[in-house]
Amino acid sequence: MKKIVVLVLLTFTLNGFAQFTKNMFSKDPIINLENFQNKRLYFGYFLGFNSYDFKIDYKTVGPDIQVKKTTGFNVGIVGDLKLHEYISLRFEPGLYYTKRDLNFPGFTTKADALREVNSTYIHFPLLLKFLSLRTGNIRPYIVGGLSTTLNLSSNSKSVDDNSEQRFRVKPWTTNYEMGLGIDFFSPYFIFSPSIRGVFGLKDELIRDNDPNSPWTGDIESIKSRAVFINFTFH
Repeated sequence: MKKIVVLVLLTFTLNGFAQFTKNMFSKDPIINLENFQNKRLYFGYFLGFNSYDFKIDYKTVGPDIQVKKTTGFNVGIVGDLKLHEYISLRFEPGLYYTKRDLNFPGFTTKADALREVNSTYIHFPLLLKFLSLRTGNIRPYIVGGLSTTLNLSSNSKSVDDNSEQRFRVKPWTTNYEMGLGIDFFSPYFIFSPSIRGVFGLKDELIRDNDPNSPWTGDIESIKSRAVFINFTFH
């Protein structure tokens, strides 16, 4: 299913980009949706992909926990509030699915060494979007701001810990984000691919009941970080 979605999005993006490029370099380009971004408020939706990682800090020097990343899926809505000709405030609540495998050193069995961390996030970013001058039907931009995230798969209420093969993290986290993208104006809508980095600000780990746990005893902090690639339609 993921491969089909990727192929559809890539096909749409390449075809659309070819048309936009042809129009931009033509002698008399047609300006699409010339006044669309003059609206005070407009909405859209996005689909995309994510790659989540963990930044792990330790109390002592030793073998690191190995994090295996996978590609996840994003979907959500967008609200864009115009503050200035070149600045807007964006709210992009979305649902993010991802999976990470943690391989802990020092264990001889897979059951003890491996923890599969499946996460379903509800992500609430509030971002400032800084737009450049529009050139034909293309308008680059940068974004940055703060976000909070609810992890529906945190296991935070579980009394079991890693000794029962249960990895636990806190349900709420805060992050800062920054990225860039391009608005492509078609005759009927704005297509906006973007890439963004997300960096956790607080320790997310819920430690095991044993303070000397071989899984969490030497961990100073665990913070999520991620890369988002989103395709937004207005």
